[in-house]
Amino acid sequence: MNDDIAEILITEEQLQRRVRELAAEISAAYAGKEPLLVAVLKGGVVFMADLMRHLTIHHAIDFMATSSYGAATESSGVVRILKDLEEPIEGLDVLVVEDIIDSGNTLDYLRRLLLARNPASLRIVALLSKPSRRRVDVPIDWIGFEIPDRFVVGYGLDFAERYRNLPFIAVLKPEAYARSVA
Repeated sequence: MNDDIAEILITEEQLQRRVRELAAEISAAYAGKEPLLVAVLKGGVVFMADLMRHLTIHHAIDFMATSSYGAATESSGVVRILKDLEEPIEGLDVLVVEDIIDSGNTLDYLRRLLLARNPASLRIVALLSKPSRRRVDVPIDWIGFEIPDRFVVGYGLDFAERYRNLPFIAVLKPEAYARSVA
């Protein structure tokens, strides 16, 4: 699998350090509160698992699944909800835990959907952000890393359901894309 890697953009050590920093900032921001962390599946699950282990506040978790990529490296622009929340969020402090913000379309749709459910507050933490690709300006409260406009895998992010288990953020070699969809 590592033979498919062209470049490591963010090492495992850099990821873990930044996740600890984010957890400290989030714990301080939610002091005295018990937020609901909502991971956006499937990519956000690794980030949320590590983040929640470092939080020093009580919290609950839930999951949503959206789709706008399929097996492509470019978003289709059409957002579909594949899995919704288990419980109502009215009156709750909600923290959306997102793996990557690219165009902003998916997160904008998700944010509007959740705000319509009347949470007490809605904030967003994203591990990765590609500001050069942004088409929709979405307020992001915490960002782990800003990255260049490259398709990345690892630490929960995939290409055709592969590479999620890599402990770092990487760019694939061009031939790996061809093998993954063959």
